[in-house]
Amino acid sequence: MIILSLRTDKEQAEVGLHENNMRLGYIKWPAHRTLSKTILLKIKIILDESSISLTQVQGIVVFAGPGSFTGLRIGLSVANALAGSLGVPIVARSGKNWLKRGTADLQDGQNDKIALPEYGQAARTTSPRK
Repeated sequence: MIILSLRTDKEQAEVGLHENNMRLGYIKWPAHRTLSKTILLKIKIILDESSISLTQVQGIVVFAGPGSFTGLRIGLSVANALAGSLGVPIVARSGKNWLKRGTADLQDGQNDKIALPEYGQAARTTSPRK
């Protein structure tokens, strides 16, 4: 099973490509404020370097959080859009072993259908000024 992994909760974003518990490719880059501009390019690069087409991806594991609100939002949005357009399962996992657990869950047939973030705290909303 070919699995794409995404982690975007920190300034250093990560994209990985895995098959049968072996890493085919991995990119870590200082995304910070350029994440929305660079994430799709990094996914394309890792696929090209591994000689894998996007249509060969059979599942997606994404880090759910906690972490950067904007980083998680971007990463999970991209992961959900890819999973939906490819028609492949997606799982969102947290903690130290997020990738290992997510990969095992995908291989066991689990599918979150929509990956949801875990921000780690309640939303802090502000009142309107007027």
